[in-house]
Amino acid sequence: MTTVTLGHLDSTVQQAGAAAVARVLEAYDLEIEYVVAARAEMVEHMRQGDVDLFVSAWLPDIDAGFMAPGLGMEPFGQLYRPAFGWCVPEAAATGMTSIAALAAESCPVGREIVAPASAIDLVRQVVAAYNLTEAGYTIATRPDEQAADHAAHVLENSLPEIIPVWQPSFVHYGQRVVQLEDPKGACGPEQDARILIRSAIRADMDQDLLDELDELTLGNKVVSALDHAMRTEGMSAEDAAEAWQRGKLLPR
Repeated sequence: MTTVTLGHLDSTVQQAGAAAVARVLEAYDLEIEYVVAARAEMVEHMRQGDVDLFVSAWLPDIDAGFMAPGLGMEPFGQLYRPAFGWCVPEAAATGMTSIAALAAESCPVGREIVAPASAIDLVRQVVAAYNLTEAGYTIATRPDEQAADHAAHVLENSLPEIIPVWQPSFVHYGQRVVQLEDPKGACGPEQDARILIRSAIRADMDQDLLDELDELTLGNKVVSALDHAMRTEGMSAEDAAEAWQRGKLLPR
């Protein structure tokens, strides 16, 4: 085969992962056609056989729908380990280390939690687990991009606000935040970011390519750096992936 359709969700983190995988595909002289969509639309693309490779599915929980019978997709490899959590800017943490401490009257962080719409269920789960509504906390749901812009503003100004966010992300680049411990496990389990391949084309793919993709490990630190380069430095996903591959973003 000479052309591969590469699917990914429309977020900078997912674009970054797909661009890194694309660098490997291009090394095998494959032309790439991208399929970019939201989750519901991506399921239909998979059902119709429009996606040869998908980067990346967060398994076993977040993207379990992509493994539904009839879609014909199977996972392999492990690119990084997504984990949801709450953090605060390091300069504003003032000794805070745990979500459990947020309910204290003396806790200095703001009581409004700006939450990305895609993670609202997880945010509500944490608020309920730690009785934060009773402590005066409210949730302000924002579209993901608006929530990301707000998080960037909080970081830039070292504001004493909670940032609920998935790792990896630009938020976690450069150790600018304190990741709050979650003793009750309310943020949910860590996931595996895996590549999905359409079962029907596996036999047509170069085995050396599949082996290389299976062994490709980006890690949260690299994906956070890619996301930061795209959001903060204005790089395209392709330029950021090339900078990483050439050792100019972070050491490989």
